[in-house]
Amino acid sequence: MAQTFDRHRRLRKSAAMRNLVRENHVRVEDLIYPLFVVEGTGIKNEIPSMPGVYQLSLDTLAEEMKEIVALGIQAVLMFGVPTHKDACGTEAYNDDAITQQAMRLIKEAHPEMIVIADTCLCEYTDHGHCGVIHEGEVVNDETLKLLGQTAVSQAKAGADIIAPSNMMDGFVIAIREALDEAGFEHIPIMSYAVKYASAFYGPFRDAAGSTPQFGDRKSYQMDAANAREGLREAASDVKEGADFLIVKPGLAFMDMVLRLRENFNLPIVAYNVSAEYSMVKAAALNGWIDEERIVMETLVGFKRAGADMIITYHAKDVAKWLAR
Repeated sequence: MAQTFDRHRRLRKSAAMRNLVRENHVRVEDLIYPLFVVEGTGIKNEIPSMPGVYQLSLDTLAEEMKEIVALGIQAVLMFGVPTHKDACGTEAYNDDAITQQAMRLIKEAHPEMIVIADTCLCEYTDHGHCGVIHEGEVVNDETLKLLGQTAVSQAKAGADIIAPSNMMDGFVIAIREALDEAGFEHIPIMSYAVKYASAFYGPFRDAAGSTPQFGDRKSYQMDAANAREGLREAASDVKEGADFLIVKPGLAFMDMVLRLRENFNLPIVAYNVSAEYSMVKAAALNGWIDEERIVMETLVGFKRAGADMIITYHAKDVAKWLAR
C-alpha cells in the first residue's frame, strides 16, 4: 500500500527515542528562586496561600540558603518585608535595612550565588503602592529618584543583578544612570518589562505584605488585554539599557514570552507567579493532579515559548526532581 500520510510516531516509539529528539529541556541552571526576608530571629512563617514558601529571618535564611545551594540552584530573587513602612518607602534604600542585610549575608556565605534584587517600593510603603503618592496618584518622576537610590543601596549590599518591577516610565534609564554614577557600571538590569496588573499576584501580596491600601495598580501596570503595548514597553527598556526582559505573570501570558523572543535578542525571563504556584499546590494537596508532571510541563512550556530562565516558587521541588 502506498504511504499516504506522515509517520510522526516513529520518533515517539520509546523513552530513549523521545529523549533523543526532545527539543527543549529544563535545567536547574534555568531556575531563579524567590525569597522573602523579615526582621527578627527564629522566624520561618509559612505563607498560608503558598504551601512550602516561607518568610525568613536572617538566621533561618542562612539555613535555607544551605539547602538551596545543595540543590544546585544558582540564583535567588530577594524581597524584603520590613517592620517599619512609610509613605516614601525609606527602608527600600536604607543601607542597613533587612533586604540589604540579607544580601550581605548570602554573598558572604555563598559568594558564587547570583543575588537578584527586586527593586520596587511597594513592600516598603505604608500605602502599598509602588511609588510616591501625591493627591491619590503615583507620581512617576519623583519615584524614579527613589528607585535609583534603592538600586545603588542594593548594589552596595552585594546584589549581582538589579530587577526593577514597579513599571514607572523611565525606570531603567534612571537606575542605569544612578548605578553608573555610583561606580556600578558592571551591574546588569533585569527589567520587569512586561508586567500586567494581574489577579495572579494575590498570594505574593500575602507574602510581601504589599497589598495596596487604596485603589489598584492599573495606572502603571499593563492591561491584561494588551499585547502590542508589551512590545512597546520592552522596546523602551531595551533602548534605556536593560540587560534582561521579564514577562510577568508567565503562564497566562506565554504569548508575550514568544513575542519578546521573536523581537529581541536579550535573555528572556518568565515569572511563574504566586497564584500559578498556589493553584498547582492546592490541587496537588487534594490529590487532583500529578504535581510533578504539571509543574514540569508548565516550565518546559516557558522554555518552548522562548524563555531562557524561569523565576518560580517550584524551584526547590524541580531541582530535586531533576536530580533523580
